[in-house]
Amino acid sequence: MNISITFRHIDASDAIRRHAQEKVEKLQKFLRKPMTAQVTVSLDNLEHRAEVRVSSGSEHFEASEISEDMYMSIDRMIDKIERQIRDSKGSAQSKRRGGASIRGGDFSQPEEPR
Repeated sequence: MNISITFRHIDASDAIRRHAQEKVEKLQKFLRKPMTAQVTVSLDNLEHRAEVRVSSGSEHFEASEISEDMYMSIDRMIDKIERQIRDSKGSAQSKRRGGASIRGGDFSQPEEPR
């Protein structure tokens, strides 16, 4: 697991770095392959922005969030990326099962006996 945290237009804070690091590390439990993550936190006109890019194998996820508090931005960003990872995992499992679905199923009428 490789996590890099970048600060833009804001002083680097150990507390923010530690908070982001702990939150991003928890994403690994949803992924099968080791992940790499790039987290960027920035301050733009009193808007606290947090962005993350996560790569695991051939999967890539991105999320960003803006709020009035940096910790809130990080937490909401993690919620977004976690939801993306869970949704992609569910769709991958349904593709592997290969069961008949409403869209792809064969709904032809069976022949009636004569």
